[in-house]
Amino acid sequence: MLEDACFDGIFFADTVGYHDVHGGSPDAAMRDAAQFPINDPALIVPAMAAVTRHLGFGVTASLTYEQPYALARKFSTLDHLTASRVGWNIVTSYSESAARNLGLGTQIPHDKRYDMADEYLEVCYKLWESSWQDDAVIRDAEAGAYLDPRRIHPIGHKGTYFEVPGVHLCQPSPQRTPMLFQAGASSRGLLFAARNAEAVFVNTMTPGLTRHSVDRIRAAVAQA
Repeated sequence: MLEDACFDGIFFADTVGYHDVHGGSPDAAMRDAAQFPINDPALIVPAMAAVTRHLGFGVTASLTYEQPYALARKFSTLDHLTASRVGWNIVTSYSESAARNLGLGTQIPHDKRYDMADEYLEVCYKLWESSWQDDAVIRDAEAGAYLDPRRIHPIGHKGTYFEVPGVHLCQPSPQRTPMLFQAGASSRGLLFAARNAEAVFVNTMTPGLTRHSVDRIRAAVAQA
């Protein structure tokens, strides 16, 4: 329906936790189907891409619970399968239930999550943009070679939170880096968005408040 109506894209909000604050349990969320049950949007997008030509797909994925090496591969794969129609909505996650169920016990403090996110994106950029040269794929049937290994480079990343020495697992996708969305409203989140995002979600109640948010974002982008 969206393809036929010439929409630019569809956006998938996602969470890897469930809402369990109200009443101290997830019962209310379950009764109301409030983001529960929820499937993995990254697995749904390829099926939608196969029957559309123009529709874009914005996919929310948390960087707190997936290593950058794996997530970079996931989005390269999605970008290939969608013919460059995929975007990543970058979130650091806020859910305590996600932290409990994914092995952290409790949520990482807010600003530290964004410190980690800065380095996470640095790793992803290196994998997407720097690991493979444009001419690495040679498809030389005579020599029996699909790739020229001299044109694929380890990124050699060793930072505070991540160590990724090797090469990107995927042949570069049409976009290389997917379109990046972010929704940081805090000062720290806004700084991250200004450095990385191509589109920023705002959540306001009046035109005046919207103008204030837009002015803050534009000022942060200029500073970054």
